[in-house]
Amino acid sequence: MDLTPGTKLASTVCATEVIIVRPPSQTVALECGGAPMVAAEEAPEEGARGTVDAAHAEGTMLGKRYVHEASGLEVLCTKPGAGSLSAEGVALPLKEAKPLPSSD
Repeated sequence: MDLTPGTKLASTVCATEVIIVRPPSQTVALECGGAPMVAAEEAPEEGARGTVDAAHAEGTMLGKRYVHEASGLEVLCTKPGAGSLSAEGVALPLKEAKPLPSSD
């Protein structure tokens, strides 16, 4: 799947949905809850979803950005869920806010 800015993806195992903010510099497999993510319009209904892998069950938070440093991929969580995000098997950490300069 081509990960271009604005692409909406959904988890196949939980309610998580994300949008691509910055595309990766190389091909990357984006996963949630240990399963590959799909285009939002192809997401299974709640009763037809798979099971979140216990190793990938830290959850996602609404409005937070997640990054994959190695490829430059950045996603924004638009709907939270029980599964955690990963790329190529590596957990995606939250993007840290830049500190503001002091006003001394």
